[in-house]
Formats: sequence, structure tokens, C-alpha cells
Amino acid sequence: MSQQKTLSQNKEALLKSYNKRMKDDIKSMVDNFIEIIKLARVPQDEDSQVLRPLQNNQDQYEMHVRACNVVRAGECLMKLISDIKQYLVLNDFPSINEAISQNTRFDKNMQNECDSRLCLLRDDVASELYELEEEYYSSAYK
Repeated sequence: MSQQKTLSQNKEALLKSYNKRMKDDIKSMVDNFIEIIKLARVPQDEDSQVLRPLQNNQDQYEMHVRACNVVRAGECLMKLISDIKQYLVLNDFPSINEAISQNTRFDKNMQNECDSRLCLLRDDVASELYELEEEYYSSAYK
């Protein structure tokens, strides 16, 4: 009983962890994308203390960094999807058991069908053999 409770708590903690990772990565993507959009503006203030070419280079580098952050967050989401799939494949015992049971039932049905076909074939061969033997022995004595 306590082992099931521990497993249930572990599953719940893992699901919360997955959910937190997903929310953090999506938030990172959105925040970085918003900052990229903000950097795409045309500056209006002419009395800036930083020269325009220098400011453009700085904005360009910041855009590259933020774009890399968006890509990194996307890769983390892909890794999260992979982790969830792996968890489901490895730990979804009821569906695995159901698939095994279904395959076993299919195989047993196929075995029964093959057995019945073999019995019919055996009976047909036996009757044909009996007829051939009768014909052979009746013609051999004539």
C-alpha cells in the first residue's frame, strides 16, 4: 500500500516537474520574442549618447542572443516531449499488458484456426487415401 502511494507521489512530482519545465520554456520563448520585436523599432531620439552604428551593432548582437535563447527553449521543449514519450513507453504498464493480452488472444485464435484447418486437411487426406487404397487393392486382384 505504501509502495503504491510512493509511486503515485513520484508520478505526481514528475508531472509537476514536466509542467514547470514546459511553462518556463514557453515563457522564455515569449519573453525573448517580445524583446526581439522591441529591438526592431526605429530609434527616434537623435541626442543619444551612443552612436547609431554602435547602437545598431549592439541591437544586432542582442537579437542574435535572444534568437539563440528562443531556439534553446524550443530544443528544451523537444527534449521534454521526448522525455514524456519515453516515460509513457516505459511506464505505461496497463497499456503494455493490454497489448500483450491482445496479441496473445490473436495468436491463440490463429492457432485454433490452424488446428481446425489441419484437422480438416487430415480428414480429407485420410478419406482420399482410403479411396485410393480401395481402388488399388480392388484393381490389383483383377
